[in-house]
Parts: sequence; structure tokens; C-alpha cells
Amino acid sequence: MRILITGQHGQVSQALQQRLQGLGELIVLGRDRLDLANPEHIRQQVRAQRPDLIINAAAHTAVDLAESEPDAAFAINAIAPGILAEEAKVLGVPLIHYSTDYVFDGTKAAPYTESDTPNPLSVYGQSKLAGERAIAEVGGEYLILRTSWVYSNHGKNFLLTMQHLLQEKPQMRIVADQIGAPTWAGSIARSTRALIERWQGGAAGEWGIYHLTAEGETSWFGFAQAIAQQLRAEGKACAELEAIPSSAYPTPAQRPLNSRLDCSRLQQQWHVSQPHWQDALRECLAAQH
Repeated sequence: MRILITGQHGQVSQALQQRLQGLGELIVLGRDRLDLANPEHIRQQVRAQRPDLIINAAAHTAVDLAESEPDAAFAINAIAPGILAEEAKVLGVPLIHYSTDYVFDGTKAAPYTESDTPNPLSVYGQSKLAGERAIAEVGGEYLILRTSWVYSNHGKNFLLTMQHLLQEKPQMRIVADQIGAPTWAGSIARSTRALIERWQGGAAGEWGIYHLTAEGETSWFGFAQAIAQQLRAEGKACAELEAIPSSAYPTPAQRPLNSRLDCSRLQQQWHVSQPHWQDALRECLAAQH
């Protein structure tokens, strides 16, 4: 099986390259080989590779930067996924695409289900929702996996930033009123592999949109506390943490206060479940040593 993965150095792509080993030939197209802002280039590359499965792990993920460069965000997050879906449909192969909790406005009191109406607050969320809709309009066999608060031992993310800053600063103020599930890229890749194996084994569930985040919930402050706890356990210097509301930390892009996603449909349809966020964090931290 030939598996085309877009993106090379992103958190999810790196995890996929590690965890999909042995499933087939991995064709990884980074920015140097695939210009996602160029629709014709996307078509040419997919047709040249003729994959049996396309995984779109590339995205414009700079949430605040997207506010000032919406055209770039929409080119990569909205237009490119639609073209990948068209090419996948022509080839008669599935597309796996990753989306985000930021398609919701966070005003719901309970975790969001796949049938809840999206209402993104940011350009990033709007561009990701447009990508979902472009894929759905094409039809064909696709999985859109909405995840949240992705971190790993690679790239730019909350875990690595916190590990660095907590050891540098005496005190840190962290937002405590945004609630969600920190989700390890390794868990996302592991679940993606399980989904591919179900499909290959003839045990696929329904195609469509699914929520895929770690079990449990916390705030960014709670996530920071868990990271600090690990640093202290290793005898390292660590900042004092202070909980603050989102209003005390204004950002160009507005974030949803409730980012919790209900992942029960993925379990019911595909029999794929996620670890608790604290267990996944421990596994990720263990891999650093």
C-alpha cells in the first residue's frame, strides 16, 4: 500500500511517520515537494504518486497569525483539502484529514458532538471548517478527525514551551477558564493506524466526521500544572503558577472556552478509543528520556 502523507515536520506528520511503519510505503511530501497553496501542484503530485490512501497532516496552524493572513490560512486549510478530496475520489482511495475543536464557539455547556452546529470564532477555525465542508461536498470515502490542544516532543507546542519557560521564570500566569483535552500527537497517529487497519481488514465504520481527543478534561492551567509536577519530580527548578481568566491574556484570535469533544461516535463506529490525557502525557514525557 502506498500512503501519501502531506506535511513533513509538523507534530502529527512526524508521529505518523513513526507509527505507520510497516503498513506500506510512506510517501511524505513536505513543503519542499508540495506547495499546498498551489492547487495545480497538488493535483500533479497526487497523480504522479498514485497513492492507495491520502493523509492530510499539513495545515496552517498559527492561530493568531491567521488573523492577519487569512488568504494563506484559507489556501492551505480550506482550498487544499478540497483538492486532495477531489483527487482521492478520482483515484477511488480514502482521504484522512485532521480538523479542530476551534470550529466551535465554546458556548455549549457539555462536550460537543459531531452533530453540533459549528460556529468558529477565529480565522483559523473558519478556514478549518471551510476545509471540512470542501471535503464533504466532494464526497467519496473520507475521515475528518477533529482533535484539540495537540502537543508532542517536536515542533512548537504548549508542552515544549512550558517546559522551557517554567525553568526560566519565577512565576507564570496561565489561562484557567478554557477547558479541553490536551491530545498527544502519538495518540492521534496510533488511532490513525488503527483506523487504517480496520479499513484494510474490511471492518470500516461509516465515513465522515469524527471527534478524536484524549479522554478527560482540564484547563491550560491544569495542563501547565501537570508539566510542572513532572519537572519538580525530576528535581528541576520550576515557576510558581497563577491561574488567570482569558480576559487577562488577550490574543489576536479568540479561543473557545469549551473545547471538549465527545468522542463516543468513533468508539461506536470504528472501535477506536483514546487514553486519558494524563496517561498520554506520561508516555510522551517518558519518550523524552
